[in-house]
Amino acid sequence: MKFMGYHRPDGRVGIRNHIAIIPSVFCANNVVEQIARKVHGTVPLRHPVGCAQVGYDLELTARTLKAMATHPNVAAVLIIGLGCERFKPGELYEAVKNSGKPVEMLIIQEEGGSTKTINKGIKIATRLTKQERGRMRVPCDISELTIAVKCGGTDATSGLAANPVVGSMSDLLNQNGGSTILSELNELIGTEDMLAARAVNKEVADKIYNAIYGIEDKLLGGCDERYFGRNELISPGNYDGGVSNIVEKALGGVYKGGTAPVVDVLEYAMPAPPEQKGLFLMNYESHDGEVVTGMIGCGAQLVAFTSGRGNPAGFPIAPVIKLTGNSMMLKKMRENFDFSAGEIISGEATIDEKGKELFELALSVANGQLTSAETLNGYELFCVARALGIQVPANCTKCAKNDSASTSEVVSEDLVAKI
Repeated sequence: MKFMGYHRPDGRVGIRNHIAIIPSVFCANNVVEQIARKVHGTVPLRHPVGCAQVGYDLELTARTLKAMATHPNVAAVLIIGLGCERFKPGELYEAVKNSGKPVEMLIIQEEGGSTKTINKGIKIATRLTKQERGRMRVPCDISELTIAVKCGGTDATSGLAANPVVGSMSDLLNQNGGSTILSELNELIGTEDMLAARAVNKEVADKIYNAIYGIEDKLLGGCDERYFGRNELISPGNYDGGVSNIVEKALGGVYKGGTAPVVDVLEYAMPAPPEQKGLFLMNYESHDGEVVTGMIGCGAQLVAFTSGRGNPAGFPIAPVIKLTGNSMMLKKMRENFDFSAGEIISGEATIDEKGKELFELALSVANGQLTSAETLNGYELFCVARALGIQVPANCTKCAKNDSASTSEVVSEDLVAKI
């Protein structure tokens, strides 16, 4: 099975041909946006990070910005740096250069201020845009397609209709050689046995347990009884939509992964080896934006996003297909949705029928059809993850649930050993 995409110099395949303008630090955001406003066809990636960060927190920023800049949906990159930031713009430049795609870099302090940088940036961005304008799509095997699956603004219809439809679509993609990524593990707590039973081997099963148990420990450690109403995993919108606890939400959310075997657990914004295909989990917790950004950083070119309560957010370099099982919300926010799964609840269609329909829509979007979020210029889901302290990966053998040592104790022991 084929779709029409763009071959990149590093061997990957994109479904969009964006010219990305990326600040290495938040201080350069205004310059980046001014350039993007003047050059049609460019995409600014505004963010609030790049300085005053250390350790894993700074590593996440570097990893994420590199993943966005080298993403196959991006054809060429203009990097704007300030000149004194912690995340060096030259590091980002080298990552893009090594991927083989066109890249330019401007440093505001070296160019002589904002206006000079903007004027020079407009000329460079215009040249890059003209350079890529004539690039043609070519037939690409569906094994090169990866779809991130996500829910946000969940209600009861999400678990009953929209998420199962996404799972059916995921199974079809996996059966045809493509890949899907499921994450937001904070909302899959309680499903670890179900997911581990689908692991391709014991090593992957252990990764699943370690990832979910580690996130559970992190969430428990972050609870603070001094602040009433600040410790719930369920949002007011979830309650209003008929989801009363994390167990209900998790059992509905896990449907997005379909029934395929879990081939591996990826770390945040770190793609799988090119030969590895199938259903992946990504080891991360947090809100919609950080999770979607991480999955796109793992190589997803497209997002299937369910929302029973309604969600208009999009992503700057990847199309986001919005679907709902809530027919009333579909009528209220029609411009923000691309697909309806409400026919399952009304009895007019089956999950598999709608799953096939969604699969066909995903292929159309991969071929160039715009989603509602793209036509509305929705960029809200681009959020660089933040993480203070030390991150313990899912493959940490010391941090299994049945181990007597806590994650913090293990990390402390390892640090002492290194010192």
